[in-house]
Amino acid sequence: MTPPIPYVHLRLQAQFAVRRRALLARPRAWTPGFDPRSAHIRDGDWQVAPPPAELHARKVEVLVEPNDTGALRAALAASPDALIFDFDDTFSPTAANVQAAYVNLRTAARLGSPLPMTRPRPLYLEDGEGGSASISDLAAFVSAFAGRETLYLYLPKLEFPDEAEFWNDLLGETERLSGREPNSLRVCIQIETLPGAFHAEELLYGLRDRAFGLNAGRWDYVFSAVKWLGRDPGFCLPERTALHMGQPAMQAYEAHLARVCARRGAQAIGGTAALAPDPAHPEPALAVVRADKEREAAQGYVAAWAGLPELIPTVRSVFQSRPPTSPPSPLPEAEVAAGLLAFPQAETVPLAAVHDAIRVACDYFRAWLGGRGVIVRAGRVEDTATAELARAQLWLWVRHRLPLDHGEPLTPTLFGQLLAQQADPQEPAARLLRALVLSESCPAFFPAVARTLDEVSPP
Repeated sequence: MTPPIPYVHLRLQAQFAVRRRALLARPRAWTPGFDPRSAHIRDGDWQVAPPPAELHARKVEVLVEPNDTGALRAALAASPDALIFDFDDTFSPTAANVQAAYVNLRTAARLGSPLPMTRPRPLYLEDGEGGSASISDLAAFVSAFAGRETLYLYLPKLEFPDEAEFWNDLLGETERLSGREPNSLRVCIQIETLPGAFHAEELLYGLRDRAFGLNAGRWDYVFSAVKWLGRDPGFCLPERTALHMGQPAMQAYEAHLARVCARRGAQAIGGTAALAPDPAHPEPALAVVRADKEREAAQGYVAAWAGLPELIPTVRSVFQSRPPTSPPSPLPEAEVAAGLLAFPQAETVPLAAVHDAIRVACDYFRAWLGGRGVIVRAGRVEDTATAELARAQLWLWVRHRLPLDHGEPLTPTLFGQLLAQQADPQEPAARLLRALVLSESCPAFFPAVARTLDEVSPP
């Protein structure tokens, strides 16, 4: 007899609480590069478990804010190949949103969702009871779709191999307690951190019996680079518009994931198509999305995410029509490392870019603090990842006193003046941004800061 899911949830929370907190508290001293201690894994002859047959047919997956019933209905009506219930970058974890999201999981299961997937909240977040939010989301998903033989998860924000080992043990115990077959919870690892890119093979190895792929998370990846490299006086990124996929570091990142997947029998899943087409003139935005996905398909990526239902046909058509690709040629690790670290360097930053970063961050923080996890702004879908990048770039520019295009350095005082031009300095969103930008070190994740600031009302 299968145990009831509340029992499973409570057992998982109790069993993994100490280990999760120890994992999060462990000091991380990391020098960018491939770890010589795990060279035997990278040099070994192993592959992940073959992806299930149903994954070969899907070409486009749509992200949905799981608490938004209207967005869920629109996504279902657009007939995606897979639907990702996203508790991470497009989710504001208020108590009401969590409750609504869990109800929507059960509703979607009854209605017959397309291939169901979820991205639980990352390991650092806690639920309303002080337990692991990751475990809460996992238990709710497994409960809602208990009748499905295989379930799929995207694992966010991984950096080091011990995190993959934690997830593997957690998922194995979830299967055991809920009466599921071993390795029936299959995962795709998001490579959205700089350490994660260098540990991509080790992360896959730690989950090799249940992993089916790697996914590119671009803005989170660049944000991670700021966190790890931002103290280096020689590292200073330009504005977001200059961080496109034509940059050598971004090309190296995309190609590295494709090479790892090809070698290890995993699927490479492309990034999110995040442009919002003008309903009256959609083709310019769709052309940009099409070109982006064509580049991914040419590298060997087999599917990608759509941030909006109206982008599904364009993304699907690219991967359905892609010609066969030859496995990418291996490269020496030194060459791969040099490419991954070849980020563009800024000598100045336009004042307009500073204004835009402030507006992006404040607009999103207002929405997130108010319970909305995704917004459409200036023709783009903006979520936690874009807000994290915007505030991290502001922190970087202020830390380096980067000159603006008219020569004046971006000091903390000047940043405060520019922030006051864009927002009421006393509103919670502006206070949160000020705390993030003027911190001595770049804070790891803004939701964690929001929960500790007395002047900000967190979800």
